[in-house]
Amino acid sequence: MSTDESPTRLPRRTILKWIAAVAAAAQLPDLGSTVQAAAAPPAKGYGMDPDLSKFYGPGDFWPLTFTPLQRATASALADLILPADHLGPAASAARVPDYIDEWISAPYPVQQKDRTALLPGLQWLEDEAQKRFSKGFAALGDAEKRAIADDICWPADAKPEFKKAATFFLKFRSLAASAYYGTEAGWKAIGYVGNMPLATFDGPPPEVLAKLGVEQTVK
Repeated sequence: MSTDESPTRLPRRTILKWIAAVAAAAQLPDLGSTVQAAAAPPAKGYGMDPDLSKFYGPGDFWPLTFTPLQRATASALADLILPADHLGPAASAARVPDYIDEWISAPYPVQQKDRTALLPGLQWLEDEAQKRFSKGFAALGDAEKRAIADDICWPADAKPEFKKAATFFLKFRSLAASAYYGTEAGWKAIGYVGNMPLATFDGPPPEVLAKLGVEQTVK
């Protein structure tokens, strides 16, 4: 990860470009890590469309997946990618880990495919943190977290021994960014105002009309 702009964050506009790149990513391989089967059993979905007049809490449609350790690891990684700064709150404050947990818990092919990549990837982070620093990933300092993330932040640049972990990181980063920029905090961070009326609108700029060969009429 680049540290040119800040020692603790990836530029969020860069992350938006990554989202588009991830959409074309190939099938994610199994990282081959030993993940305990302590996660929730596969669910069958909620059947009919939900009643949108009701409020649904986490886990109402299917059992959630993250163990406390997995949630802590996912939160630490999400906050490393999207930390709090002048643009907005950290990813965990925007409930990005909740989104990822719901996503990989959904009993549908796309989500289940991502589940098989993310759970081993989170375990790899834990194993690597213990191997390098004798601590869990969430307990590491920012510099230690970045030391691991720098090795897996882009598959094309990753060493052979980090290729599979880099593919995990790519998917996690995509989901984290998708979640963050689907919140009001994320909208504000990129200056998105949504469907709001403009106070005044004087029409297209004259130079644009001239280029198109359109004559501007004044009422």
